[in-house]
Amino acid sequence: MRVLVTGSQGFIGKNLVVRLGEVPGYEVVCFDRGDALSSLAVKVGQADAVVHLAGENRPKDAVDFETGNAALTRAICDAIQASGRKAPLLFASSLQAELWNPYGLSKRDGEKAVEELAARTGNPSVIYRLPGVFGKWCKPNYNSVVATFCYNTVYGLPLQINDPSTRLRLVYVDDVVSEFLLALGSVADGVRWGAVAPEYAITLGELAAQIEAFRMSRTTLVSERVGSGFLRALYATYVSYFPPSSFAYNLPRHGDERGDFVEMLKTPDCGQFSCFTAHPGATRGGHYHHTKSEKFLVIKGSARFCFRHIVTNETFQMVTSGECPQVVETVPGWAHDITNVGEDEMIVMLWANEIFDQNKPDTIAMKVTL
Repeated sequence: MRVLVTGSQGFIGKNLVVRLGEVPGYEVVCFDRGDALSSLAVKVGQADAVVHLAGENRPKDAVDFETGNAALTRAICDAIQASGRKAPLLFASSLQAELWNPYGLSKRDGEKAVEELAARTGNPSVIYRLPGVFGKWCKPNYNSVVATFCYNTVYGLPLQINDPSTRLRLVYVDDVVSEFLLALGSVADGVRWGAVAPEYAITLGELAAQIEAFRMSRTTLVSERVGSGFLRALYATYVSYFPPSSFAYNLPRHGDERGDFVEMLKTPDCGQFSCFTAHPGATRGGHYHHTKSEKFLVIKGSARFCFRHIVTNETFQMVTSGECPQVVETVPGWAHDITNVGEDEMIVMLWANEIFDQNKPDTIAMKVTL
């Protein structure tokens, strides 16, 4: 399928073109700002489908709303009809079309052009009144408050919030693109109104606070719950504004005669991840926990784990190494230690099911040596 994407260099357009390039069976033709309008009819005539994303939302002259939105959409519709073919047309309109302002009126006129084309020819068409779209490559300080807040936070610039209670309706660009791909393969004759799911709602104040929490996570090491849903999408958007110089950040390192200990990541409710080293012959641990659980993975070197039951004095030991990945789990009520029994430095990854609390450490010293 040859797909004509207007506005392919814009925010949504870039994401769509990349995704189309990942899926076999699609060829992309582009029409962008600066291309001659005379070339539009030729490109439409060669296309099997059209995704119309191009438009004006902040022109220098209000007249450009008409030419960049309404007139351009009419030109595309006329070109489809003149081709004598049915080319599925996806039109990215805006919730602003519900408002009585120059931008909204121009988008509503574009919607009418698509509806009239479908009425005249039965051309398969889908109109999307998109709410605020956010995601990577969105231009900050332009028309997306999410992009602006993310960019300004990354670069240490102030956020301007007139009313923190203002409620936003948002969709994530990956979900927009997925919906477009689905529609391209299943557009029926006539016009229908499409929607992108899921749609998220958040206030300006909540948005600013969440992005600030992302920033602070590099200091506190406590990650937000970014594994799914809105926070997953928002975090991906936030980090997309990092310049290469910010890709890495330092962690505090604690060292003594045994080796080094580094905390890497903490979670609100699933513990924390750390790593440590031990010099040959060095022993770490020598304590027990009442509730805390840990998982150890030797990445490099050889380790001897020793255990002692704190009531029965039953003992147990085992040796593991980086040659054979194996998780060793500590059990509440068993004292434990770990000794480097190899000739080289030992490196161990550690997960604990809770963040270490200096006031309630649940770590009681006890000799374990057999």
